Amino acid sequence: MEEWVLKFEEITKENKKVGGKGANLGELVQIGIPVPPGFVVTTDSYQRFLDYNNLQPQIDEILARTNLEDPKSLKEASEEIEKLITASPIPEEVSKAILDAYEELSVGHEIKKVGGIALDFIKAGREDVWVAVRSSATAEDLATASFAGQMRTLLNIKGGKRLLEAIKLCWASLFTPRAIFYRKQQGIEVMPSMGVIVQKMVNSEKSGVIFTVDPTTNDPEKIVIEASWGLGESVVSGAVTPDTYIVDKRTLKILEKRIAEKKVEYIRDPKTGKTIHAEVPPERRNIPALTDEEIIELAKYGIQIE
Repeated sequence: MEEWVLKFEEITKENKKVGGKGANLGELVQIGIPVPPGFVVTTDSYQRFLDYNNLQPQIDEILARTNLEDPKSLKEASEEIEKLITASPIPEEVSKAILDAYEELSVGHEIKKVGGIALDFIKAGREDVWVAVRSSATAEDLATASFAGQMRTLLNIKGGKRLLEAIKLCWASLFTPRAIFYRKQQGIEVMPSMGVIVQKMVNSEKSGVIFTVDPTTNDPEKIVIEASWGLGESVVSGAVTPDTYIVDKRTLKILEKRIAEKKVEYIRDPKTGKTIHAEVPPERRNIPALTDEEIIELAKYGIQIE
């Protein structure tokens, strides 16, 4: 039975229809980790889209005549496939399921159950939510290959029309030049499928990453947390030097704090929805981004996830 979309709480790590990232998010929800709400457009939806538009034979034909060793030929093939995918319509039953799930994200599950005129009235007073749209390919599950960074992520997407466009761009990212070449290099002959994560954006005041093993010393008894002001993109991209907090995994004692001068933060422009760079006010630059209570709470989450 086809399942066009699955909410995070409906997903377990054994689910093969949501890709690697989607399965991990579902597992985090299952064990009680606070995760921004969302859903995954399943591989059933992707396959239905391909079948509805008879795209697979056309994609196969493009790849068959492409010189995979020639960067120019690869780029041209990738662009041709992306145009093919983005110009093709999503079947009505799939787009309806996606837009219904997005509407539920915008108005809330309990409110949506109200139905009828009351629901229409509530919807009229609420804006569509900003979401992140992220590729979650089934190939990411392979133990012998890493597809990290090869697929597309689109941030700050708002509105049903833009959401459907973003999903097609994620599907098309299975065929970036890098992804095509990497599959050939790894000897992956079976074409992977694609789930797409749609997740409510958090306009965070502070963000960061948790390492459940010290990434510098490989010490498994230490948790390392890096954090800075604003959205997490500044930390993961290396644009800022974040604060570093080291916690003893057994005792949850904070062993070390290294507070960086945080001059820049990434924030969402409320008018355009785009991520912009802003100067951190001088009085906030040299104070810790995280309180001791937040450090300990995050360390506990790290242990639970591990």
